[in-house]
Amino acid sequence: MGMRKQFSNEFKAKVAFEALKGQKTIAEICSEFGVHATQVTTWRNTLKEQMVNVFGHNESAALKEKDETIEQLQKIVGQMKLESEWIKKKLRI
Repeated sequence: MGMRKQFSNEFKAKVAFEALKGQKTIAEICSEFGVHATQVTTWRNTLKEQMVNVFGHNESAALKEKDETIEQLQKIVGQMKLESEWIKKKLRI
C-alpha cells in the first residue's frame, strides 16, 4: 500500500473553485490536477457549503463560542473562590 497524498488547503481551494466555476468537466479537472473525481466533487461540495461563512454568517457561532468560554471561566473563578474560602477557614483553626 502506498502513502496517501496530502494536499494543501490552497490546492484544494483551487481545484474546488475550478469545479465550481463549471467551465471544465470534472474529468478535465482531474486530468489537469491529478486528483480523483470523487475528491474533486467532495472539495467542490465543501466549498459550496462553506461559502456562506465567508460573508459573516459564522459570527453567531463565534459569539456562542465566546459566551461558552466566558461561562466556563466564571465557573472556574467561582470554584477557586470556594476553595480559597475553605483554605482560609482551615488555617484559622
